[in-house]
Amino acid sequence: MNKKLFRSRSNSRLTGLCGGLAQYFGLDATFVRLLVVIAAFCSFGTITLIYFILSLLVPKAPYDDYAVNSYSNY
Repeated sequence: MNKKLFRSRSNSRLTGLCGGLAQYFGLDATFVRLLVVIAAFCSFGTITLIYFILSLLVPKAPYDDYAVNSYSNY
């Protein structure tokens, strides 16, 4: 199976990047968000810059994946 990284449409707080990373690696999105916040403080903002660059480069999930993923959580 070929996995692709997308920004999440169903699990999005700011840009959906953490939600997409969580889906890609099979982790909880809250855990990924917490890691990003801790890393941002420890890296003096470098992670914040990388986060926003990745948010521009990583595409949003297609709508057909959004419909499947949003209803599978119920």
